[in-house]
Amino acid sequence: MDAPVASFFSSCIHCGLCATACPFYVETGDPKYTPIHKLEPMRILWEQEFTFWGKLKGTLREKLPLEKWGLDKLLAGKQVTDAMLAEWEPLLYDSCTMCGRCSMVCPVGNDIQYMIRKAREGQVASGHSPEGLIAASVRAVNTGSPMGLKWKTLEVQIKHVEQSTGLPVPIDTQGADYLVLLSSMEIINFPEYLEALTKIFDHAGVSWTLSTQCFEATNAGIQIGSKDIAATLVQRVVDAAEQLGVKNVISPECGHAYTAIRWEGPNAIKRAYPFKVFHIIEVLDQLRAEGRIKTEGKEDDRLSMHDPCNLARKSGVIQQQRNLMDLVAEEFVDLKEHGKMQWCCGAGGGVSSNERAEDLKLAAFKKKKAQIEEVEPDRMVTMCATCRTQLEEGLEEHTMDIPVVGLTELIADHLVDKE
Repeated sequence: MDAPVASFFSSCIHCGLCATACPFYVETGDPKYTPIHKLEPMRILWEQEFTFWGKLKGTLREKLPLEKWGLDKLLAGKQVTDAMLAEWEPLLYDSCTMCGRCSMVCPVGNDIQYMIRKAREGQVASGHSPEGLIAASVRAVNTGSPMGLKWKTLEVQIKHVEQSTGLPVPIDTQGADYLVLLSSMEIINFPEYLEALTKIFDHAGVSWTLSTQCFEATNAGIQIGSKDIAATLVQRVVDAAEQLGVKNVISPECGHAYTAIRWEGPNAIKRAYPFKVFHIIEVLDQLRAEGRIKTEGKEDDRLSMHDPCNLARKSGVIQQQRNLMDLVAEEFVDLKEHGKMQWCCGAGGGVSSNERAEDLKLAAFKKKKAQIEEVEPDRMVTMCATCRTQLEEGLEEHTMDIPVVGLTELIADHLVDKE
């Protein structure tokens, strides 16, 4: 519990508008998925420990013979127990991606997704968190990757990229302008991202490098709610960047990784970075603006786009991806609700790490499915590996033959050949 959370509980007017912004509630109709309801154990604690009437009732329970007077039930109140925390754990971890859309519609400005984050910290501290995220966190600490990948795995992908492109992939290059981070999901599921990056940076004359000491961008500590693990994983990135003396760090096509390293990171390690952090889309748009990316030809297909929540809603990166789409799309149509108010795909915030949440995250995807059906695209474009995986699985689940592509790869496909 901290001051912001206490103030949010104090100002909540119990209107329920947050429910209308949550895909888990909207698509299931189950009131237990109302965002503010997921925080009930924390609300009870706040009432008992941080309000006048709560403290008064607690004092009366301790000092007076309420049972003798028949007032015990009146002043009893609920108690936060291990059983209650165990009951609420799936709500906090399976039915919330911390996408922040509920915070956007709260009429009194309460940051509900932040409250969920704090509640998850309480769950971790009390020993109530999902096995999937626990395992991912342990792997992240022990191997550097939430999926358990080691440098050898990435090394194999690097060799494939070099053979395919005829271009070198720089490793541990001192003084490079950019240190490039990857997500394990990209390495395993979408290795074409690294190939596209290699082509674009060679085309634009960008000085960049990978680090053998730290290549992973995602932060399982922030997802599960462990400050210690979050700080450990952020510090690894900082150490690698400082060791190589780079000026900038690039987060990959992963919304969570971007907010974790850029916005959460300095707070986690309690000091400022000696470098700047950018999402790959920000870097590509800057190269475009400088005239360093030259493309030819445009896609004939009707394209639409899914904005990752962490990138658009939380970080304000909205126009950059549309500037890049203008380079390669002949016909582009936005989803009706996009940018800062777009609907979450249903898989972020660690939800995709919980196998038991599979059916629920596919249910939440129905809102995105309805958006896509409304504009009838031939293909979907996104810039987050988790979103891309969820889009592919969700579209397949509903037998919708709509391929999904990463924006970085799309740009690489249209580069003008170097002279």
